Amino acid sequence: MSIPQSEEGPPGKPPLIGALLRVPAQAIHRKLINDLKAAGFEDLSLPHMAVLQYPGPDGVRPGILAERAGMSKQAMNQLLKTLEGLGYVTRSTVPDERGARIVRFTKRGRAAFRKMVDILADIEREWSRELGPKRFAELKRLLGILWDSRLVR
Repeated sequence: MSIPQSEEGPPGKPPLIGALLRVPAQAIHRKLINDLKAAGFEDLSLPHMAVLQYPGPDGVRPGILAERAGMSKQAMNQLLKTLEGLGYVTRSTVPDERGARIVRFTKRGRAAFRKMVDILADIEREWSRELGPKRFAELKRLLGILWDSRLVR
C-alpha cells in the first residue's frame, strides 16, 4: 500500500510524522484484532478499539471515552451499546448523579482486556527484537515524552 503524496512528503524524503506514527498504530490494531479473534473473542472488531484502548473503559463515563477516542458521544454510546450486547461491558447509573452513567467491564470484557495486554507485550518484544533493545527503549522513552507533552493533549 502506498502512502498518499500529502503524507509522504517530497519525493526522495522520508514519510512525514503522521504516516510514521499511523502505519505502526494500524499494524498494532490489526494484530490485536487478529489475535483476539484467535483467542475466542471473534466478535470484536477494529471500531471496538476506540472503547477498549488504554487505559480501558472500566469505571469511566461514556463522555470521557468519547473524548479519548476523538468521537461524538452519540457514536461512543452506539459502540458501547454494541459491546454491551456482546457481553463485554455494562453501563449503569451513578448513584446520586441524575442521569450520569458509568461503564464497567463484565467478566468477558476483563478477559479480553487482559488478552489485549498480553498481545501488546508480545508486540513490544517483537519490536524490541526488530529495533534492538536500546533503540526500542529509546523509542518508548521519546514517545513517553510526547505522551506527557502539551503538544498531544
